[in-house]
Amino acid sequence: MLKKPYLIAEIGINHNGSIEIAKQLIDLAKEAKFDAVKFQKRDLDIVYTKDLLDSARESPWGTTQRDQKKGLEFEKKEYDQIDQYCKNVKIDWFASAWDSSSLKFLDQYNLKYNKVASAMIVDKNFLNEIAERKKHTFISTGMSSVEDIDNAVKIFKDNKCSFELMHCVSTYPMKVKDANLLTIEALKRKYQCDVGYSGHENGVAISLAAFSLNISSLERHITLDRTMYGSDQSASLELKGMINLTESLYKMHEAYGEEKLGNILEEEKAIAKKLRAHIKID
Repeated sequence: MLKKPYLIAEIGINHNGSIEIAKQLIDLAKEAKFDAVKFQKRDLDIVYTKDLLDSARESPWGTTQRDQKKGLEFEKKEYDQIDQYCKNVKIDWFASAWDSSSLKFLDQYNLKYNKVASAMIVDKNFLNEIAERKKHTFISTGMSSVEDIDNAVKIFKDNKCSFELMHCVSTYPMKVKDANLLTIEALKRKYQCDVGYSGHENGVAISLAAFSLNISSLERHITLDRTMYGSDQSASLELKGMINLTESLYKMHEAYGEEKLGNILEEEKAIAKKLRAHIKID
């Protein structure tokens, strides 16, 4: 029987720096029956170079990359509200830290899970810091070589930290031809671990196909409106798409059922009696 995957609504930076938008997105995730919402946390001066931060970029927050990225970054005031709001709504939340400072910042919330973003899978020292915390960790594999994944898996196994890989293609939006969902099966065989899917495609068809491969988790970006400002918005699901995804998943989960041969329903017996009345059965 296929298991129901843990459903993660990736808010990321689609809140556009607004705690009110973040709360609306949490509400949508709850309405659509996701299990968790996820954010992203960065220390800008660690993750980006000064030259990049000082370079030009027009945005609603100013004229530099720093203005734009700072405008999208939540701090303690906002995360305190997120923590309490999710407790009130009764939905899990966690975040992908992009640096040691952000990982330590998130420790204060005693979250259930950690997440390794695809970009960070090559940072062995950082992976060790995450694994040392012994929290179940979702590890995205976008942009990663087999050697990258080998190293990450070894680090988490050596630290005896539970984890699962998440097949991911780091393009926004991802093209159908690039999905390569059978990679999910290859990851399971090679690493003997649970494997989920983190999708950046338009629509829900590919995510539903991933479900049929018995994934352990499913992550999709969500948004109030795909036309809003932001690089992730176009590859995100609005409420209608979120509900379509989760309702379809629950129906598929029920429909797969169990491997039962000769399982005749009571309703079928009456129909069989009627349709086979003219047949002499020994």
